[in-house]
Amino acid sequence: MPHLTLEYSANIRPNADMKGLCAKLARCLIAQQADGKAVYPIGGIRVRAYPTEDYCIGDGTVEAAFVHASFKIGAGRSEQTKTSTGDALFEIMKEHFAQLYGQTGLALSLEIGEFSEAGTWKHNNLHARFRAAQDKK
Repeated sequence: MPHLTLEYSANIRPNADMKGLCAKLARCLIAQQADGKAVYPIGGIRVRAYPTEDYCIGDGTVEAAFVHASFKIGAGRSEQTKTSTGDALFEIMKEHFAQLYGQTGLALSLEIGEFSEAGTWKHNNLHARFRAAQDKK
C-alpha cells in the first residue's frame, strides 16, 4: 500500500489524459523519500482512475467538472511525510489540469487517509518481483 484512487466527472474524459496522470502520480510516489529512503514500497503503489457517469455539481446549472483523489496509506508515517506527499501529488494534479481549469469550472481535491494493519488482508508477490527487476539493472 499506498493506493491512490481518482474519481472524476465523465465530462472531462476526452481532455483529461487520466492514464498519463496516473503514471505521473505513480512516479511521484516512487520518488518520495524520508531520511534518504523510499517512503512507499514500489510493489505496493497502485494508482487508478474511475469516471463517474452520474453526478451533479452544485445545483447543476453551471457547466462544471471534478476530480477527487483519495490516498490511502498505512499508519505510522510522520505528519511531515504525509504533508510533503500530499503537496507533491496535488501540485501534479493542478499542473495536469491547468488548461482545463482555465476553460471550465473544475474542482480538484485530495484527501489522505490512514488505516491500521488490523482489519486488512494482503497477498502480494510484487515486492519480490520489483526487487528482482532492480537487481538485474
